Amino acid sequence: MDDSVQVYCTRCRNVFRDRARRLQNGYSRQCPCCEVVLFFEETSPDKNIKRAMTSARGVRKALREEEMAGPPKAVRGTRRSY
Repeated sequence: MDDSVQVYCTRCRNVFRDRARRLQNGYSRQCPCCEVVLFFEETSPDKNIKRAMTSARGVRKALREEEMAGPPKAVRGTRRSY
């Protein structure tokens, strides 16, 4: 499962990706395009930050559920002789 979340910059409207495990309250990151510092807070008035935080929360929940389900079963491949 992909553990990254799309983040929209509030200044330049650029879209970049960041790991969902990093996007928690108090996290800050620079936009790779315009280098403005974005602060990630649940109570942020910016809808782009809120959207990234809620999607990161959902991805983290899905990752936890996947880890709790146990390790994936090993898939037996066919043996090829060349």
